[in-house]
Parts: sequence; C-alpha cells; structure tokens
Amino acid sequence: MNQIADSMEPQGLVRDTDSALESRIFRTMIVVTIAALIGSAALAPWRFTTGLMLGGGLSLLNHHWLKTSVAAIFNINASAQKPMAQSWRYLFRYFVVGVIVFGAYKLRLISLPATLVGLCSFVPALLIEAFRQFYFVIIHREESY
Repeated sequence: MNQIADSMEPQGLVRDTDSALESRIFRTMIVVTIAALIGSAALAPWRFTTGLMLGGGLSLLNHHWLKTSVAAIFNINASAQKPMAQSWRYLFRYFVVGVIVFGAYKLRLISLPATLVGLCSFVPALLIEAFRQFYFVIIHREESY
C-alpha cells in the first residue's frame, strides 16, 4: 500500500483553471456560431441566417449573463443580504430572451427553428470540450482541467 503515489494535492478538487475552461467554452461557442452563420449564409434563406445569428448572439449573451448572475448569488454575504435580492437576474434573463425572440418572430425577421438552433450553440461547445478532455486523458493518462 505504501507504494501508491499520493496524487491528491491540498488544493484538491478546486483549481484555478476553471476560468480557463469557461473561456474555452465561450470561445468555442463563438466559433460554432460563426461557422454555422457562414454555412447558413451560403445555403439557406436570409430569415434562417438572421434567426441563427439572433439565436447565437442570445446564446452568448445568456451564457455570460448566467455566469455573472450565478456568481453574484454565491458571493452574497449570508448575514448582510438575502439571496433573492440578486437572484432575480437569473430568472430575468429568460424573460429578456423570450421577449427578443418573440418580437423578432412577430416582425417576421427570423425563422423560429433557426433561432432555437442558434440558442443551442452551447451543446456543440460542450461536446468539443469533452472530446478535448478525453484526448488529454488518453494521451497524458491524467486529467487536464
């Protein structure tokens, strides 16, 4: 038993590279959205392309807004403020996204399915990050986060 290396550090599970992971996911969302827009501009009607652009932009805004609103909720001093004071932003972002999409749809500027596809730009970004992590686990035989 004493031959097993102690690979657990005092910092353990929380590392400083969490912000690097968030940055990679955000950059990958941007790349996925731009790639989809380029393909859509060449092959699809303009309403589909504008819907994809609106959905991708709202997805990027939603990701940033989610990160800041959740950080605000967890950084509240429990004795000074109630969490509900800052958590309204978490729910308010759904309202804002819904109003923008509804308004653009009623003005016939977008295709609703394309907007929903654009809003899902987080999914391919997560899949790309998962493949990246699997690659580093297989190549280096260790975790890379």
